[in-house]
Amino acid sequence: MMKNKQVREICILTPGAERLLKIAISKFDLSARSYFRLLKVARTVADLAGSEMIEEEHVAEVMQYREKVF
Repeated sequence: MMKNKQVREICILTPGAERLLKIAISKFDLSARSYFRLLKVARTVADLAGSEMIEEEHVAEVMQYREKVF
């Protein structure tokens, strides 16, 4: 299991993805636990897409899963 520090090191966001994530946190009032879970799933989506960084579309895709994952 990854610790929060490891998640921050591995889950690098583009500026657009970071902006979208901040909006999602505010709009959906996400807890810290949900925030880190979202980052982990977004990292997986980015990996499947072959992307080194988590991009805006990866965060958007994960937010579509929000009811099922978070």
